[in-house]
Amino acid sequence: MFTPKRILVTGGAGFLGSHLCERLLASGAEVLCLDNYYCSTRSNVHHLLPHSRFELIRHDVCFPIYLEVDEIYNLACPASPIHYQRDPVQTMKTSVSGAINMLGLAKRTRAKILQTSTSEVYGNPAVHPQPESYWGNVNPHGLRSCYDEGKRAAESLFMDYHRQHCLKIKIARLFNTYGPRMHPDDGRVVSNFIIQALQNQPITLYGDGSQTRSFCFVNDMIDALTLLMDSPDRFTGPVNLGNPAEFTIRELAESVLRLSGSRSEIILKPLPPDDPERRRPDIFLARGQLGWTPKTDLEQGLKSTIDYFRQVLDRGTVTEK
Repeated sequence: MFTPKRILVTGGAGFLGSHLCERLLASGAEVLCLDNYYCSTRSNVHHLLPHSRFELIRHDVCFPIYLEVDEIYNLACPASPIHYQRDPVQTMKTSVSGAINMLGLAKRTRAKILQTSTSEVYGNPAVHPQPESYWGNVNPHGLRSCYDEGKRAAESLFMDYHRQHCLKIKIARLFNTYGPRMHPDDGRVVSNFIIQALQNQPITLYGDGSQTRSFCFVNDMIDALTLLMDSPDRFTGPVNLGNPAEFTIRELAESVLRLSGSRSEIILKPLPPDDPERRRPDIFLARGQLGWTPKTDLEQGLKSTIDYFRQVLDRGTVTEK
């Protein structure tokens, strides 16, 4: 008799988590979605509630939880500067205590566990593009350090549990990801620009807009995460996951204006402290070990994301908890 995998997704009601829950259900898995709704919304997974293999649990990963699972995707942590700087102590606790609790659960159940780390572990990089072998250039005392250093500490914990307790682990370093179900008020550049453009408000560019980012559409990122989880146990990562196509922030703003038909003007504001000047993943390892390359170009992904936010604004439901 076939027994489906029982998979825990922490942060499962968030932007990435909700898409991952959908994908895992479609694969035949039983999905436990765990979230405390700090920066997510239940509406992201409302359509999954009637599913017989889906369970929604309100819980904070900073506290232990006792479940029986086969795999764990640890996505729980605010990922936008507005959210993680709102309560930096809690952000660090989520990264570190959350990792300890999920690793403890994995140790007890012998589950395979995947950690979503971040390109922010590279800080303001002196190496470009960024390979996994680069140790980074991070300010440990800055406004972003609660997130940057929290994720770096979590990676260290995962590797130590792997070496000391032989846990089956995966570490994914996610670069900028965008798409439907992003939080409209999360302060990330794609959602910011789209919301401003659709409301014909000024598009705020920090600095002169020459800083670069690489934008990966959510469907491509979910492909990568599931491929990583299913990869041979000997491959732990860390592995960069992101789209290597590099754009300036000004180019992104101009694309959003064109695709949305907005009348907004671009205005400049001072660059925030420790904001990386360039960001582009070296995905040689992901291509070789996972056979993964992102498929969605920026224009295609932006059209889908603009359509989503247009519906959100039309409904008047920018925020729902």
